[in-house]
Formats: sequence, structure tokens, C-alpha cells
Amino acid sequence: MKTNKDAHKSVLLDQAIEGLNIRPNGLYIDGTYGCGGHSQLILKKLNNQGQLLMFDKDQLAVNMARDKYGKDPRVSIFHKSFAEAVNVVEQMKLKNQVDGILLDLGVSSPQLDDKERGFSFMKDGPLDMRMDQTSGLSASDWIAHADEHEMTSIFRNFGEEKFAKRIAKEIISFRSREPILTTYQLTSVIEKALPFKEKNKHPATRTFQAIRIHINKELVDLEIALENLLKILSSKARIVIISFHSLEDRIVKRYMRDQERGPIYPKRLPIKHKKIQGSLRIIGKAIKPCDQEIRNNPRARSAIMRIAEVTA
Repeated sequence: MKTNKDAHKSVLLDQAIEGLNIRPNGLYIDGTYGCGGHSQLILKKLNNQGQLLMFDKDQLAVNMARDKYGKDPRVSIFHKSFAEAVNVVEQMKLKNQVDGILLDLGVSSPQLDDKERGFSFMKDGPLDMRMDQTSGLSASDWIAHADEHEMTSIFRNFGEEKFAKRIAKEIISFRSREPILTTYQLTSVIEKALPFKEKNKHPATRTFQAIRIHINKELVDLEIALENLLKILSSKARIVIISFHSLEDRIVKRYMRDQERGPIYPKRLPIKHKKIQGSLRIIGKAIKPCDQEIRNNPRARSAIMRIAEVTA
């Protein structure tokens, strides 16, 4: 999650840049440009031979990147998901030359703060939630057509919402009378469906998260990116990933653990050690924001960063 560029630094900014272990003449990817906090620090550490590829689904973020860095010869900017990085790198004939990639997952503060984007249940606005507003179904479009089974599954799997079925039934009942077009409409429907309010958590939190993850294919994109990372990374390249909820972090943690362990062969096979050596080495323990950063930026409280290095 990126932070408001005027109010805060990007979450775990210094730790992320340190984790990348930047080589001045290296090639790096910022997979989620956002407000550009991480990109700015990466570029400060690169010399004239260094390169930075910036990706973002959000056209507004891409426009901001082009305004700021469009004339920098070290920079290439793409209005694409980081899941497409492997294709871009291969087209640029830079396969196995990327020295590090940073993924700051989730929704950005500018997206949350703009009521017209529909990400926040705290502000009334159109029920959109698309990171890329140039394509795909909006949240209101999806809600208008999804059946009870699909909604229940999405709310339960992506929001870990135990009252998923009750919420799905209430949405279907409401939309039979009028369309659900705004964030406040959806929030009121969710509140009506829940039997009680959970302390210190807004009743719409899990459902909004689930819808956002689904329509933006966030976990799908993450899985695709991780599956292809080793095709583009150089020896000793670093992977730095900041997650903001347990679904993302479990995927990242499992990936790094499995790649560190390496392939599993039946016992007693005459296999040389280098054949079973893992492709990654996990660097340190998972890193979380300190108390001071959380006080300065409450949205950082759920962040967790993991770092790994290519062994080959």
C-alpha cells in the first residue's frame, strides 16, 4: 500500500530499499509505482547506467510517473500489472538481467482517499473499485450480476467473512428493488445483514476487501508474477514484497519457502546437492513497521515485508 505523497513516506520505505541491495548500474523493477516513493529512492541509488522499470495498473499513477520521470533515460514506464513484467522484460531482451524487484501490494492511499474511485466504505461515491479504470467490470457491475453462490465464495475466500452467505442474500434482496451503485448503499446493505458489530472493525471491511481483490484479480496477478520471477532475475537478484493482508502474505511466504527448499526427490536417489539446492535464499525474518511508523501512518499497521535472494 502506497501512502499519500504529501503526508507520509511509502510504507517500510527505507527497509525496502535496503532489502533490494541496489547495485548502482543495475536493472530494477518497481511493480507498483503508486505515488513513487520507492522509485524515487531507487533512482537516487542508480548511476547513469542503471535502469528502472515502473509498472502500475492505475492510469493516474502512470500519468504521475510520466510527468515526473518521463524524460529520465534510465526509466521505462508501463501501464500494466506487474504480472506482465516477464513479457515486458523478454520483449526488451533483458531476460535474466533484472537485479531486483519490489512489489508493494494492495490499494494505494490516493485510491482510498478519492471517493470517486469507490474503494472506501468511509466515503460515499460510485461503487467502482477498479485499479485500472480503463478495463474490466466495476464493483457495481459485478454485484448486479453475481449469483448468491459466487458472492458467498468471494466474500468467504477473499474477505474471510464468516457471514458471507447472509451478506450475499441481503445484496440479492436489495438489488431486486434497486441497483447498488454507491459505496454507502453497499455499506448499509452489509450492516443490515450482520447480526452484530465487531469491536474496532467496520462491518464492511472484509466484504469491500473481498470485492476489490476479486475484480482486480490481485491474488491471481501475484501468483502469475511469482511463477515467472525466476525467468527474469539475475544471479543474486533480490525480491522484496510488502503485503497488507494474510491472503497475500501466505502466498508470498509459501513461495519463498518452497523456492528455498528446492525440488523434493525420493530418498536414497543419487542426486548431487547442487541439483536439490533451492533457487532462493530467504533474507532475514519478516519485517513489520515500527510503532513510530504506525503512529505516523495507521494504514501501515498490517504491512509485512519479506525478502529473498536468487541463489543461482
